[in-house]
Amino acid sequence: MTFTFRPLDPLKDAELLHRWVTHPKAAFWMMQGARLEDVERAYMEIAADEHHHALLGLQEGEPAFLMEKYDPAHRELVGLYEPLPGDVGMHFLTPPTDRPVRGFTRSVITAVMAHLFEDPATHRVVVEPDVDNKAVHALNEAVGFVAEREIQKPEKKALLSFCTRERFFNRHSLAATGVPA
Repeated sequence: MTFTFRPLDPLKDAELLHRWVTHPKAAFWMMQGARLEDVERAYMEIAADEHHHALLGLQEGEPAFLMEKYDPAHRELVGLYEPLPGDVGMHFLTPPTDRPVRGFTRSVITAVMAHLFEDPATHRVVVEPDVDNKAVHALNEAVGFVAEREIQKPEKKALLSFCTRERFFNRHSLAATGVPA
């Protein structure tokens, strides 16, 4: 599967995002009761934030998933761990579907990681999924994340995990990602 990325447009993409983030499948996104205006506001805040960015992953030009990247020294994990130069935080969300495609979510997280590592300044990707989100823990491990410890964030108990550039590329051939190590 081949994906491209484009910056999220908080107003143009709000209805699509609202459907995705309020669906029961997205329970760990913690926006179940959000109104359209709430989603617009949340993503307008991200668009205005120099330390947090939202992108849509596209498949054949159509929105296929949401990706967020952030600077953990300034957002999400401030005071919860000691960030290293080159750390980048990441979230991703695949939308609900009536026709699941085997391997789709794994392809998405692999593409997200390859995209993050396209930036030579990115040395390590940091994630902090809910400790109860076993499905994402398995995906994270599959692409090279190593769980470090549980942390308490204001909104959840999270599993702090890291994936280095080297570990990711050791798990994925250069041919599969098209990104130099």
